[in-house]
Amino acid sequence: MPKLARQYDTRLYSEYRISSAYSESSYYREQRASYTQLRAENRPHKKRSKRKNLFKFLVSCSVLLFILFYAMPYSFNNITKAMFVPTPYKEIQTDLNELSFPTHKYLSNNWFLGKRSFSFAADEKSAQMISLKENVNMPVLQSELTNLMQSYPTIQPSIYVWDYETQNYADINASSIYSTASIIKIPVLIDVFKTIEAGQLSLSDKIPLTEYFRTEGSGSLQFKARNSEYTIDELARRMITESDNSATNMLMAKVGSMTDVNQSIRSWGIKHTQVNTWLPDLKGTNYTTARDMATMLYNIDENSEFLSEASRTRMLNYMGHVHNNRLIKAGLGEGAVFLHKTGDIGTMLGDAGIVIAPNGKKYIVVILANRPHNSVAGKDFIVQASKIIYNYMVR
Repeated sequence: MPKLARQYDTRLYSEYRISSAYSESSYYREQRASYTQLRAENRPHKKRSKRKNLFKFLVSCSVLLFILFYAMPYSFNNITKAMFVPTPYKEIQTDLNELSFPTHKYLSNNWFLGKRSFSFAADEKSAQMISLKENVNMPVLQSELTNLMQSYPTIQPSIYVWDYETQNYADINASSIYSTASIIKIPVLIDVFKTIEAGQLSLSDKIPLTEYFRTEGSGSLQFKARNSEYTIDELARRMITESDNSATNMLMAKVGSMTDVNQSIRSWGIKHTQVNTWLPDLKGTNYTTARDMATMLYNIDENSEFLSEASRTRMLNYMGHVHNNRLIKAGLGEGAVFLHKTGDIGTMLGDAGIVIAPNGKKYIVVILANRPHNSVAGKDFIVQASKIIYNYMVR
């Protein structure tokens, strides 16, 4: 075939292919559009879908309610009877508010809409205790204590020192919350003597040692005979001198349990001290601050309007015969008198008291030290801190 004919024939074939492809493409596009329209017309409406989902939801709820109210009662028979079966003793009425707040009828400090309640907030306006008047900070002493802390990196201390004569003070984390351990026995002691002065108890009243009160930890009462009786005076003395946990629980129960002690603490104007657990409080849920403890110590010693002279003298006598003399006492000079209470729960070691030096210098010192469990470094830190404070105060 001539070259020109071949080119003409090729051009016709190419045009035919293009035309054929275009017509096939148009055909498939029309078929696809028709198929899309058909799917749209036969697709279920959304409203029907919602109705179907709502129906499933109602069925599920009905099954769940059936299980809750008919199947479960077989395993929770007492609950079901209490909810649906009328009691045969209709004359007995249950006061849920009284079950929730069993002491509200005789132990309350708030009144709202005819309902009594108890608040743990301290009322500063009517506070029974006198707050410590702080003059100026003692920067040299505070610097020496801060330097000591660097030598004991595992110890996290709270320290408060207050001078009776000048009212100057040293404060290292003194407002921080710390576990009290057995130092919580100071507010318990105060509440006991406040109750005695209110005429509700006497030092000669006796309490039997039952198994309910017998507890482990410090003190010798845990080894005494069942139902042996002890006077309030004897229990208070053991609570402070031996740090007896059984005696503490007996005294707290006698004054109205932890609730009464906490209410008393707030009425004194103390904000950050609270009893949450019977002794021994190994988890450290009872708490205080070094400043709170210093305030309580000052009022035991000086506030004649808060407690009588006789009560304060007896309390300080207890605190002057504490058996544990290995903490702040070990850092004091010869001849110094220390009226105090110690505490130890392994992770917190502390001591709080009033120091009277031979030269007449008098100051309050509280040291609370968080430490690795039973670490000797906690004791060493408190002794060294006590030496620094004593030497600074008596020089």
